[in-house]
Amino acid sequence: MMHSGVPTCITCGEQVGLDHNGEVFVACHECSYPICKSCFEYDLKDGRSSCSRCGAPYDEISTMAVEETESVTQNTMATHLNISQEAGLHNRNISTVSTVDSEYIDESGNPIWKNRVESWKEKKNKKKKGATKVAKEAQIPPEQHMEETQQQNEALQPLSRIVPIPKSQITPYRMVIILRLIILGLFFHYRVTNPVESSYGLWLTSVICEIWFAVSWVLDQFPKWSPINRDTYIDRLSARFEREGEPSELAAVDFFVSTVDPLKEPPLITANTVLSILAVDYPVDKVSCYVSDDGAAMLSFESLVETADFARKWVPFCKKYAIEPRAPEFYFSQKIDYLKDKVQPSFVKERRAMKVFLGHSGTHDIEGNELPRLVYVSREKRPGYQHHKKAGAENALVRVSAVLTNAPYILNLDCDHYVNNSKAVREAMCFLMDPQIGRDVCYVQFPQRFDGIDRSDRYANRNTVFFDVNMKGLDGIQGPVYVGTGCVFNRQALYGYGPLSLPALRKGSSSCCSCCFPKKPSKQLSEVQRDSKREDLNAAIFNLREIENYDEYERSLLISQMSFEKTFGMSSVFIESTLMEHGGVADSTNPATMINEAIHVISCGYEEKTAWGKEIGWIYGSVTEDILTGFKMHCRGWRSIYCMPLRPAFKGSAPINLSDRLHQVLRWALGSVEIFLSRHCPLWYGFGGGRLKWLQRLAYINTIVYPFTSLPLVAYCLLPAICLLTGKFIIPTLSNLATIWFLGLFFSIIATSVLELRWSGVSIEALWRNEQFWVIGGVSAHLFAVFQGFLKMLAGVDTNFTVTSKAADDGEFADLYVFKWTTVLIPPTTILVVNLVGVVAGFSDALNKGYEAWGPLFGKVFFAFWVILHLYPFLKGLMGRQNRTPTIVILWSVLLASVFSLVWVKIDPFVSKGDSTSTQACIAIDC
Repeated sequence: MMHSGVPTCITCGEQVGLDHNGEVFVACHECSYPICKSCFEYDLKDGRSSCSRCGAPYDEISTMAVEETESVTQNTMATHLNISQEAGLHNRNISTVSTVDSEYIDESGNPIWKNRVESWKEKKNKKKKGATKVAKEAQIPPEQHMEETQQQNEALQPLSRIVPIPKSQITPYRMVIILRLIILGLFFHYRVTNPVESSYGLWLTSVICEIWFAVSWVLDQFPKWSPINRDTYIDRLSARFEREGEPSELAAVDFFVSTVDPLKEPPLITANTVLSILAVDYPVDKVSCYVSDDGAAMLSFESLVETADFARKWVPFCKKYAIEPRAPEFYFSQKIDYLKDKVQPSFVKERRAMKVFLGHSGTHDIEGNELPRLVYVSREKRPGYQHHKKAGAENALVRVSAVLTNAPYILNLDCDHYVNNSKAVREAMCFLMDPQIGRDVCYVQFPQRFDGIDRSDRYANRNTVFFDVNMKGLDGIQGPVYVGTGCVFNRQALYGYGPLSLPALRKGSSSCCSCCFPKKPSKQLSEVQRDSKREDLNAAIFNLREIENYDEYERSLLISQMSFEKTFGMSSVFIESTLMEHGGVADSTNPATMINEAIHVISCGYEEKTAWGKEIGWIYGSVTEDILTGFKMHCRGWRSIYCMPLRPAFKGSAPINLSDRLHQVLRWALGSVEIFLSRHCPLWYGFGGGRLKWLQRLAYINTIVYPFTSLPLVAYCLLPAICLLTGKFIIPTLSNLATIWFLGLFFSIIATSVLELRWSGVSIEALWRNEQFWVIGGVSAHLFAVFQGFLKMLAGVDTNFTVTSKAADDGEFADLYVFKWTTVLIPPTTILVVNLVGVVAGFSDALNKGYEAWGPLFGKVFFAFWVILHLYPFLKGLMGRQNRTPTIVILWSVLLASVFSLVWVKIDPFVSKGDSTSTQACIAIDC
């Protein structure tokens, strides 16, 4: 009841209220600052003991009044909780069942599942309803009909558009690339025809390394020939598929979240990801979230139950106030003034309630609205079976989701990647549901963005150059590569089907069903068949338009003849779901058997003697299953889309200390080596189909050969130290023409980088960090990946590199300064020490020989500092926060310095007799 004369709270806008004596509540008796009891209580819990206006401490009378009120409220809440807990004991019994559908298993079947089946049947009858709509339109007045026609025309406009790079930016960029390629050819002509006889071995090594670097540059540069940007029109998507007064026609989406070990992947992180999914701006009946717990941990299960409870309060709060992001931990950690520009006074109260709310069991939120489905999945695991880690878990989710919901699109996220933009799904649907381009799109990939990275991004954790430069270039060819998370898939592409733009096979043209339909195909049709089903694609590419032409009996025979069971496994329910291009629950299923069927398709022996992991689903055979999966789709003729909304769609966490970062890079590089040594190597796989564009193939080749660059890179980084210690060099005395080629190459490298920064918007700092970590990772993680890959693929030896934590500091970005000694750190530490010793030896030699020795020394020292400067972030990582070098690094450095000092003593007499008077332009080595 509103009381006249009672002031309004400054914070929340509600009336201040009365105290226990019936008088107006006063928090501060010094200035009578108007604040209600709820806000005053919240200030006390936050540790504020003084008035926010005058700074006077709160007196005991106000504090006691709040405590009395709080005790009464707690008694009331306790009674309410006891009642609600008795009514919701079934909540902890959910396992592979949705929190919304946890009571549907009975003999007669649950109405919720009946509605799903009926809704799927309605989709099949849309054509029949079309005629009825035409009849109704005849009764609409002309003016209203014109308005509706205008709205329909707007809705039929494209849902996205390509924004090409302006010609003023891309044309000079391409010209410089061609010019650099020409200068590079002239440079190598000079290098090969002018050997250094006095140091032939060093010269030959440097030339081989430089040729490899040039090939690597070509593989990396030319896929960026035609970069593009894209814009989406979410309003047009809503106008087309969400008409007022009609059910939403947006496509359903199944979200996949995978986790394994709750100790390494805390359940709180997974809970934030799940909550951000359940609160997305998308129709709730179109969203299903599947959480794969591959470790079968009770902690993960219990935390998911609590997450489902909390979602009842969190989801309506997010949608009511349109907050971003919708992951609670990251929303509340934002350093913003949530009171600024508030629209509704109730927002303050509800926001505070989010930090203390514990939900109750139920199938709807607190406002009575339906919640998205949340399904917990833990697949069967037994000794003696290959489970294929993350790829196997994702394939299990594909099958169980097909049985339960069968959404036509799948969005997969790592457990530490939450939805940062609630409209991300709509962004993807602007491509996938666009009739002009969606029929050929296998997936929509979003860039990865990260929280908690140090401001300078010391170890290039953000991968800005890759996500903002390389991926834009690939989008202009056949689409970006799949990076393992933040990707919306077309389910049919995961099943091995080809894109709908492939030629349609007529009834009876397929040789696999010739025994059922003996009509002999003509020569023209057989050519179409061979074109659509190349042998080297080895995929279950079937044409859904052909299958739909048959009746039920012919269709059953067709399924048998086309060996669907050998491809997809022994589950008739799942096989039927694969034939539904637009998703939905199959007619042949019934509610009583769905759970049993879902358990069956995730059993450990289900994939035996099938095409799972070989041709369909996530592909096995590499720890980087994402590269293989996307590569197979592109070989079948699909294209992918790169979507970069202004607000990042998803955000995750990344290892920011040196050792963890290197081991992450080691795993990626090892996966590339495994693909290089497999039958799926882009150097020879997929040529028969002719559907993979050659620039796209160059990009895939670059993704599998880049670890091998570590071999010439290590040799090249050791060359300056060897030159300083021996007094020799890798370049002879330069002529005027040679100087022009060297300088031309140097300036073309700078021009390429500047123009690339211009059209991509990447900062100079991000480009430099990427260059530094290319060297750091190349001489450490990539080198180990090459040797480990050969040992694993050729000798069957699986080598693991252990990481042991040695020290840690507290404070912001504390993980950045954690030092963990590992064998991966040995090569770059050795290169650093050797070059530092070489610089000292070079200056020492120049001081002994006098002024004439300083000229040749300049080029060699510059070359050495080029290496040291690139390894500087690595050196800072060894030093830690207080620049204290770990003992093990000091011992290793002293040992190396002692060895090279002894070597220098032995070779010094011979060096002094040699010729070291050449004046080399060492800047060219960087080119």
